[in-house]
Amino acid sequence: MANDNTGLPGKKIFFIHPSAFVQNNIITELIQQEYEVYAVKDEVKLQKLLRTYPDSIVFASIDEALPADKWEGWIRSVMEDEASKTVSIGILSNTNNEEARRFYLNTIKVSCGFTSVKMDKNRVVAVMADMLKMTGAKGRRKHLRADTRGETGITINVPYDGGFINGGIRDISVVGLSCVFEQDPELEKNSLFPDIQIKLQSVLLKTEGIVFGFRMDGSDKVYVFVFTPKTDPAVHVKIRSYIQKNLQSRIDAELK
Repeated sequence: MANDNTGLPGKKIFFIHPSAFVQNNIITELIQQEYEVYAVKDEVKLQKLLRTYPDSIVFASIDEALPADKWEGWIRSVMEDEASKTVSIGILSNTNNEEARRFYLNTIKVSCGFTSVKMDKNRVVAVMADMLKMTGAKGRRKHLRADTRGETGITINVPYDGGFINGGIRDISVVGLSCVFEQDPELEKNSLFPDIQIKLQSVLLKTEGIVFGFRMDGSDKVYVFVFTPKTDPAVHVKIRSYIQKNLQSRIDAELK
C-alpha cells in the first residue's frame, strides 16, 4: 500500500508482567495511539529477544510476578548485557514508594522513568505517551501496519458492476490496505467505492475507499485502497486492535 512509514523505524515497546490494569487500560490506549506495544509474561525469554531488538523499550511492572530482588537483578542484567544495553527501561508501580523511585532512578538509572499507575488512567497514559515521544518510539512512521499474507479469514469484498468482487488482503493499516482479487476487475485509479466490506477474522467492517493504484507482484496484481475521511472512527479502533493482535502473535512465535 502507499508507504506512510518511510524513514526511521519505530521501536518495539514491551510490557513485562503487566498488571490487569496496565493490560486493559494503558496498553489498550497506547495501541490506539499507534505505538507498537507487546505484552510478555516470561522475563527470561524476553531478555533473549531483546538481544535481537536492542533499540526496544521495556516497561517493568515491579509489583507483579517477581520479588523485588529478582526484578532488580533482571533489570540490571538487561542493562549490563552487551547485546541489550541500549534497551530503554521504565518502571511501573502500583504504589508511589519514594524509596523505590529513588533507587530505580538514581541508583540503577533507568532511562524511561518511574510511573505510578495509581494515578488517573488518562494521566498515566499521558505521562507514558510523553515519555515515548521523547524516546522517539514511533520513529518517522505514522501508522502501524499488519502483514496479513498467510493469514486466514482476512478478506475484502467490494461491490462492483452489480455484483461483488472478493479478494485477499495483503496488508492493512488505518490508512488503507492492499489486496489481490480472485479475478482482476481492472479497477481504475481514483475509483470510489462507498460500501467496502473487510473481514478481519471474526470482525466484519464496512468502510469507504478509493483505488490509489496497483502494482505487480510476480503474476499478482496488487490493488491499493486508501480509506476516505468518511470512515467511521470505530473502524479505526477495530483495525488497530487487529493489528496489535497480529503483531503480538508474531512476537509470541519468536518468544517460543
